[in-house]
Amino acid sequence: MRARLTALGLVAALALSGCTEEQPAPPEPTGSSTPSEEPTTDEPTPSSEPSSDPPAALDWQPVAGSVDDVVTVSGRWTLTVAADGGSATLDGPRSRTVEAPAGFSISEALIDGQYAAVVAEHDQAGRPNDVTVVDLRRGREVDADVEPGVGGSFALGSGLLASTATRGRDYCLGVVDLVAGRSSQGPCVPPRHGISNLDVGPAGISAMTFDDGRPSCRTLNRLEGGEFSPLAGVAECRGWEAVVSETFAIWGEVANERRIEAGSYFVDSGGGPVELGPGTTGSLTWCGDAAYVVRDPQRSKDPARLLRVDVEGGTTEVVYETEATGRAFLSEPRCGGSDLTITAYTNEGDEQVTARLP
Repeated sequence: MRARLTALGLVAALALSGCTEEQPAPPEPTGSSTPSEEPTTDEPTPSSEPSSDPPAALDWQPVAGSVDDVVTVSGRWTLTVAADGGSATLDGPRSRTVEAPAGFSISEALIDGQYAAVVAEHDQAGRPNDVTVVDLRRGREVDADVEPGVGGSFALGSGLLASTATRGRDYCLGVVDLVAGRSSQGPCVPPRHGISNLDVGPAGISAMTFDDGRPSCRTLNRLEGGEFSPLAGVAECRGWEAVVSETFAIWGEVANERRIEAGSYFVDSGGGPVELGPGTTGSLTWCGDAAYVVRDPQRSKDPARLLRVDVEGGTTEVVYETEATGRAFLSEPRCGGSDLTITAYTNEGDEQVTARLP
């Protein structure tokens, strides 16, 4: 599970990634992360379009409360960020509320069934993030020894909390082993470069590194031996996000820098990249034992869909779709370890639903 980067986030991250006072402010990327109000074409989608069969069985249930609140379900727990960003409430066997400090707003709330991490970001980007980690089994806060930067990216899973961090003039990856109670500094990037779109996958951490070009040149990496190792098969400078394991990688690329919300997704299980088709950048999520990606409507009569990736077969199947078509969008999936939660926004009404994974 991770916090993801939008175009505006890319600007902010670059501004914080090793810049000195003498260096000019980084240029703004040419892409836009705002989805189009209508699909841009009525042409057929690529051959990897999922079948028109009914969505694969997941028992979606409505989430109680306002759709404006961001809820992540995790077994007996729910983690809810209030619509105003002022607090995050952890409801379960040992409930608690984490209040954002004065001048901060909750930017991320991650939960994986063992730990919860709440990140509050300074409203004026003038102070480092405030991070609260809770051990769900013991019902107490954990001294995670996090040294976060201002803004940045976070990911939680497998007992690890990964984050971007500013160390002096360096912009680096930080990893906290919550089980062992120790932290380590991962690789750093050169000045005027950044790190984002962190992910803790089934067997490793992945990250996007980027420069301040117009457009930015982005590289997808896995963490190996304390260093970044670029993923094979990703188009040069086009990568956006990835999930990795010891035997496969799934990633998204951006083909048109003026529409960075529209990506193409690929999987490589050892035989070379196989295209999965279009998807919405920032939505690739590993949860349970599978990867999921959102596909916003490609045609005016299409619904918004949540797809599950078949890693071995190089295909996708629909596990959720909106009843409304055309002007319909899904949030990024929110993984709670054993549960998946999404929010759907349509011109016929919004809903927030969750499903226990098989």
